[in-house]
Amino acid sequence: MENITRDPLDPFPWYNFMRKNMPVFYDEKNGIWHVFRYNDVKKVLSDYTSFSSSEGRVESSSNPIGSSIISTDPPRHTHLRSLVNKAFTPRRVQEMAPRIREIADELVDSMVRKGESNLVEDYSGPLPVIVIAELLGIPPEDRKKFKKWSDELVSGTSEGMDETSTEYFDPQAAMAEYFRKIIEVKRKSPGNDLISSLLEAELDGEKLSEFDLLGFCVLLLVAGNETTTNLITNAVLTLSKNQEKYERILKDHSLIPAMVEEVLRYRSPVQSMFRTCIKDTDLGGKTIHTGEPVLAWIGSANHDDMEFKDSGEFNIDRTPNRHIAFGEGVHFCLGAPLARLEAKIALETLMEKAGKVTVKKDAELEPLGGVIVYGVKHLPVSLGNQKS
Repeated sequence: MENITRDPLDPFPWYNFMRKNMPVFYDEKNGIWHVFRYNDVKKVLSDYTSFSSSEGRVESSSNPIGSSIISTDPPRHTHLRSLVNKAFTPRRVQEMAPRIREIADELVDSMVRKGESNLVEDYSGPLPVIVIAELLGIPPEDRKKFKKWSDELVSGTSEGMDETSTEYFDPQAAMAEYFRKIIEVKRKSPGNDLISSLLEAELDGEKLSEFDLLGFCVLLLVAGNETTTNLITNAVLTLSKNQEKYERILKDHSLIPAMVEEVLRYRSPVQSMFRTCIKDTDLGGKTIHTGEPVLAWIGSANHDDMEFKDSGEFNIDRTPNRHIAFGEGVHFCLGAPLARLEAKIALETLMEKAGKVTVKKDAELEPLGGVIVYGVKHLPVSLGNQKS
């Protein structure tokens, strides 16, 4: 049986091969289990009694994500999420819609004046950073610093696949120190921002500790930045390769939400998530032992033909679309409503003001590093009817 390798730009042939031939595979070189089929991936992500999010994580003052919501199991996870939900409400997200539209308008207007653009640098990159920074109450002059920290953190996590590496810690330490100062300011002078609301959130007489608050702020910055950037970028890249569907959406913007859901499935911004087995578990005919790390391939699960008919086809009419791009179970992404809202508004605004956005024919696409996030570093595009 001839093996194939994973292409970071097009990992889907590899996923298909692995689902068919090695759906639960132990990588002896790295000591990691890889899981590829939809039902198996769902189990790894949702069954916290067998696959832990916290086991093996490092907690330290320079690693707030190590004890944040994403890195905990119930009952601690349940308590933290309940506290955060009191501040990060659906109403707060919806109230951001007009401001997201303003930001999108400004960015697209600037792109239109130039006539061509690097979509990542000019639009899909800055928009989520501005939104998250304003949500948290961060001064505008610190946005570039935020973007740099976030990119470094994602790159370090992805490439090292080891949360004890120095590469992973350094950006977190910088962000933690920054947020400590912001938190002190908000304690003395609360505002109409998420950090101020999180400081006030209380459940059964208990509030978030400073360390828990730091963990959430860093997590929100990273998760709310990189993944939404890739969702918007992946949507434009996918539409440019599916012209008939693109034309339909240009004529009928009510199709955008369904298109966003299909992009989430077809080109999932997060391709994989780590867990640690905490009790011997049979999966796909294999036994995963206690203490062994597991990599659940979300990108593969979302292309499983057992769940999605013609999974390799980009189908904006797909119903139902039970993708797991935002995870599964208790760890279902807290920021999913915000990501969906940002992507909807960003793509609506782009189509309204710039018309059809075309990826330049000579564009050399460079994939993001690592195995967790999926996207490209740059996307040169032409706007409207201009020749590419």
